[in-house]
Amino acid sequence: MATIILFAPLIGALICGFGWRLIGERAGQVIATALVFLAAALSWWIFITFDGETQRIVLMRWIESGTMGSEWAIRLDRLTAIMLVVVNSVSALVHLYSFGYMAHDDNWHEG
Repeated sequence: MATIILFAPLIGALICGFGWRLIGERAGQVIATALVFLAAALSWWIFITFDGETQRIVLMRWIESGTMGSEWAIRLDRLTAIMLVVVNSVSALVHLYSFGYMAHDDNWHEG
């Protein structure tokens, strides 16, 4: 679930950045906002169901040389859960606000 929270906004940014001409500006805006709201909802779920135990979620092994190794991991503790909720909730509301804000832009083609 933490992996989805991390990668959902990134996938939305990639879809909007590289595919907006294929899907249109409005569809790109809806997809990006939906993925950010997905990340916010999952952040709230993690915050509400957090049991107080620190978790370490390894995404991939980064570098490995002999006995030394480095991993790309997410550490999920109480502070991380709070920050996930704050950052993702504010980001979701900013995306939602941009719907009305961009509707009045002269360069907006489909709005």
